Amino acid sequence: MKVLVIGAGNMGLTYAEGMSKSKLLKRKNIMVLDKSEEKLEALNNISHFDAFSDLNDCVPEADIIFIAVKPYHAEALFKAIKPLANAQQIVISIMAGVTIDSIKEHTGLQKIVRAMPNLPAKIGKGLTSYVISPEVSRIEMLTVENLLDTTGKSLQVSDEMRIDASTGISGSGPAYVFYFMQSMMEAAMQMGFSKNESTVLVSQTFSGAVELFKQSNLSPNSWMERVASKGGTTRAALDSMEDNNVNELIKEAAFAAFNRAVELGKEH
Repeated sequence: MKVLVIGAGNMGLTYAEGMSKSKLLKRKNIMVLDKSEEKLEALNNISHFDAFSDLNDCVPEADIIFIAVKPYHAEALFKAIKPLANAQQIVISIMAGVTIDSIKEHTGLQKIVRAMPNLPAKIGKGLTSYVISPEVSRIEMLTVENLLDTTGKSLQVSDEMRIDASTGISGSGPAYVFYFMQSMMEAAMQMGFSKNESTVLVSQTFSGAVELFKQSNLSPNSWMERVASKGGTTRAALDSMEDNNVNELIKEAAFAAFNRAVELGKEH
């Protein structure tokens, strides 16, 4: 089995590296295509990748075509792929907002997987939600799942609306966490801590809290109640957040990302 990754950006290379370690593939069965001379030069120095700049040289050889380009490149890319593709090929797309029907219509292919990754995939801690078209068989689905799991965990969802929704939660979610971390670091520095001290204080607090949550069956609310005693410091902080409607603002932000993903789908 051969996989072609189109687009050697952050996510494309992340998945190429991850999939190259899959037991389903031999290391030289990863083809990577990019138009950038600089990226092609770098790819040629990676022994377990075959680098390409021309679709004609690699699309016909691929069993799975993994598309990791910006959505605005979709139409031209699909048009170029269509005469080179064959009916047995599976397309995995991580382009935000580009629907399965659009991919089918413009490539002529029917076996489509639409996926939404997130940034922690770069360190093997990612979450990729995905949905498959009915033409993808169960065995093919398990193959896709295995490949997506090489960068962390995968979650199959029931329909494309859930992909747009996961964009607002897991896809864009790391940025929300970084936003909160940045705010806490700024507060720490305003309290007199150095930048390095603030970084340690905040990063260890986040990683510790996440690990506590993962290792228990308690809800976030239950953990908050354990930390926050009546009249104490934590309760003062949580009351401030409640008074300032932070809970609703975070949900509004997630829905803003979700709604934008839906809008992108209407543009393609």
